[in-house]
Amino acid sequence: MRGQDRYVPDSYEEVGFVHLSTPQQVHLPANRLFAGRDDLVLLRLDPARLAAPVRWEPGVPTDPQSMTFPHLYGPLPVAAVTAVLDYRPGPDGVFGVPRM
Repeated sequence: MRGQDRYVPDSYEEVGFVHLSTPQQVHLPANRLFAGRDDLVLLRLDPARLAAPVRWEPGVPTDPQSMTFPHLYGPLPVAAVTAVLDYRPGPDGVFGVPRM
């Protein structure tokens, strides 16, 4: 993201939004998509700095039934990032709810 004013992930063209998570749910996609990785970071965002709509929508069928995830329907402005935090799995390799 250095030198850019916005971030557009590779999946944006296919799905039309940027996948986001709350601190209480980020472990679900982290374990599903990034198991075994020890180089993840979390981006803390200021919602007031997002220029596109955020819609709360269901995740995948294995997520808790009533859980919805925030999806940003536009690029992520770098100015919305207020912190970059290391996110490491536990000794068992499983990601947990981060301490924010």
